[in-house]
Amino acid sequence: MSDSPGSPDSAARDRDEAESASAFAHPPVAPDATAAYGDHPDQVVDFYAPRDGRTAAPLVVLLHGGAWRAPYDRAHVSPLADYLARRGFAVANVEYRRGGDDIPQQRGEGQRAPGADPVAGRWPETFDDVAAALDAMPVLAARALPGADVRRIVVTGHSAGGHLALWAAARHVLPEGSPWRLPAPPPLRGVVALAPIADFAAAVRLGVCGGAVTQLLGGEAGFADRAAHADPGALLPTGIATAIVQGVDDIVVPQAVSEAYVDAAAQAGETVGLTLLGGVGHFPLIDPAADACAVVAEEITQLAW
Repeated sequence: MSDSPGSPDSAARDRDEAESASAFAHPPVAPDATAAYGDHPDQVVDFYAPRDGRTAAPLVVLLHGGAWRAPYDRAHVSPLADYLARRGFAVANVEYRRGGDDIPQQRGEGQRAPGADPVAGRWPETFDDVAAALDAMPVLAARALPGADVRRIVVTGHSAGGHLALWAAARHVLPEGSPWRLPAPPPLRGVVALAPIADFAAAVRLGVCGGAVTQLLGGEAGFADRAAHADPGALLPTGIATAIVQGVDDIVVPQAVSEAYVDAAAQAGETVGLTLLGGVGHFPLIDPAADACAVVAEEITQLAW
């Protein structure tokens, strides 16, 4: 059977599967400490101390991806957290509430089709958690990692986590009345977003992650109103240094999504760095065995130091 127009060819799918297998082949790395920022089991942060023992190390806050869906938790980026710790960073690997099989009916979306993906995200809990985790981070990190320099925080995230990283840096430009709005820019050195779901209009148009963006916002009925509080592409300019790392051959979150965000930033008078990696798909960005991961670490270093 031939591929439909615009769909990835078999070679691209094979490459994506191989890259995914490599990224997920690493065993989870246990943290040095774990702290709770709320009462729910998912409201926790794993901390990794810099492996070289340095003090006053910049703190990297890591937000995992997985289309905001429950099967994908922070464990799959723990090898990346360890990799960054071995590069001299203190790392906070954040968990947050995600969508799952238990919530479609409460959203009025009906039953999932057999074999379909779990629902993406929880509204408003996913955003409640990221906001709460970032607000609590300086205190939590100071207790768990006394050597971390909480004055130098860089937020990074992959895919759906890249969306959340961009959103976390834009809370001061949320609409008036938003429960997550900050009165001033958050005290961050910057954001490094990895293949982020950065622009909702582009992501919906391209069908990213099986309609995950629409599910994240609770369905089509409230999409427009909620997108104003959740879409990084609508929350510009932020005034916070921002860099995006994107694989040119990414078929999960295509390059066009990052480019739409960069274009929106430019129209708002802000420059966002965009590093495009040829021959790289979605998963090498979080794979310590891939050269792309070194590029990610260098982008973080440029902002952290």
